[in-house]
Amino acid sequence: MQQPKIGVALGSGGARGFAHIGVLKALKEADVPVDMIAGSSMGSLVASLYAAGQDMEQLYKLSKAFKRKYFLDFIFPKMGLIAGKKIKSFIQVLTHGKNIEDLNIPVAIVATDIQMAEKVVFKEGPVADAVRASIAIPGIFVPEKVNGRLLVDGGVIDRVPVSVVKEMGADIVIGVDVSSVKKNAEIQTIFDVIMQSIDILQLEIIENRQIASDVMIRPPVEMYNSKAFTNIEDIIAAGEQEAKKRMPDIIEQIEKWKEFHHEK
Repeated sequence: MQQPKIGVALGSGGARGFAHIGVLKALKEADVPVDMIAGSSMGSLVASLYAAGQDMEQLYKLSKAFKRKYFLDFIFPKMGLIAGKKIKSFIQVLTHGKNIEDLNIPVAIVATDIQMAEKVVFKEGPVADAVRASIAIPGIFVPEKVNGRLLVDGGVIDRVPVSVVKEMGADIVIGVDVSSVKKNAEIQTIFDVIMQSIDILQLEIIENRQIASDVMIRPPVEMYNSKAFTNIEDIIAAGEQEAKKRMPDIIEQIEKWKEFHHEK
């Protein structure tokens, strides 16, 4: 019997993006195959680590060991506060210096061309370059230059890249949105100002993405700070629990697809 191709769109959301790991774990445990992934920002980092062959155990360990100090390389600000060289070499090591086209499953990494105001989707070339561009939160990370284009965070233009994973050929699209806005958030630093502003800007847009995906998983992670790498275990657990809750919907979509294609 024909099986549907299942695509997952992992959204941006800073540290809350660790919830994606919980979602992928729940899918694996329910034997729901992930045939392709598109990711924006933190979603692109998780997607590429997963597709580079890091198993769930390793992803958990990595997440727990993830400390900001490992990848903050402050510079005198011109276009950003963080140079981003540290995080880039970190990504390079963890993805074994691979190119996107050499990963275990098709992956698309979304970034934003800040000069042309265009979405840029990487499906080939070095993983580290593309992910570094995709996580370049404007005002925080220095934009990344790739092929002569000045690129920033994919979440600016496409927070949960549902359309991208559809274009890759997915029959069923599961979106994961981890950046609902925290109300009454403590705003004390430039990081808080920028992260909260990006979350607010995206509020309206995401409603359309919900309609475009077959299942949209929204782990309840708004209480966690998007820039603090604390509570990582709780964030992962929230992703896993929410995905398990939505599993009947996912299975239903798969069955519907099979029935429809069987009748044909």
